[in-house]
Amino acid sequence: MNFKYDFVHHRKIFFMFSAIITIAGILCLFIFKLNLGLDFSSGTRVQITSDHRLNDIDIKNDFEKMGLKPESVVLSGAKDNIASVSFKGVLSKEEIAKVKEQYGDKNTNANTVDPMIGRELARNALFAVLIASIGIIIYVSIRFEWLMALASIIALLHDAFMIIAIFSILRLEVDLTFVAAVLTIVGYSINDTIVVFDRIRENMKLSKVKTSEQLAKVINDSILQTFTRSINTVLTVVIAALALLIFGSESIRNFSIALLIGLVFGAYSSICIASQVWFVWKSKQMKKQKLKPATNKA
Repeated sequence: MNFKYDFVHHRKIFFMFSAIITIAGILCLFIFKLNLGLDFSSGTRVQITSDHRLNDIDIKNDFEKMGLKPESVVLSGAKDNIASVSFKGVLSKEEIAKVKEQYGDKNTNANTVDPMIGRELARNALFAVLIASIGIIIYVSIRFEWLMALASIIALLHDAFMIIAIFSILRLEVDLTFVAAVLTIVGYSINDTIVVFDRIRENMKLSKVKTSEQLAKVINDSILQTFTRSINTVLTVVIAALALLIFGSESIRNFSIALLIGLVFGAYSSICIASQVWFVWKSKQMKKQKLKPATNKA
């Protein structure tokens, strides 16, 4: 392709950009923490069924008249005749009785959400990422080299944390669909990174790389050779994620947002972070190997 850009030369800009968002995310997590949804905090979920189409605004108004403030109202069913109303904090028996009196005992079902289940699922997701990371390190070390394996993991963790950081900064609600989005992006991110590293490995075989300048040229050429493929892939999936965000229900809105953030940063990290981190480490390794013979002679 005719497009030329020295990604390696501008690596400090990429590192600085990621560092700024990371620091902002850490500060927000430390000060404000995550905006946890009902899946990770105690609360009550009330399901209302009806023979006719329901309106979320009317339902919110009904609950406010009862002195209750819903956290969210999600409509479902073929005719939007089912409403799932979520509350942070457990409703008392008297409050649930008011709701049943308003909508009918048979049409109302109230459940208390146990945060322990959500926390266990989040913990299992964290273990899944850790196990996957170990597997990736082993696989990439065998297929490529261990420095590429570590760079791939850094890019993977970078993408996952970017989603968490932006959700914390924007105060978006974190629920189980958020966890699903993070796990989805983990798989997408590593796949995109491996494509770039595979091209770097092939180009390394074709040229005798002895200096950092030669290594930088190989990396830039490899990124440019896979650039169109990376952009086309992310655009295709972004369009699908946008369709979910625009036309999907309220229940998957945060999933769609997390997916969009992860897709953008996944493409960014595979092009601007993973290979640049590997370049820094590989350059240092090459310099040490050059110094060894001189040290031995002395």
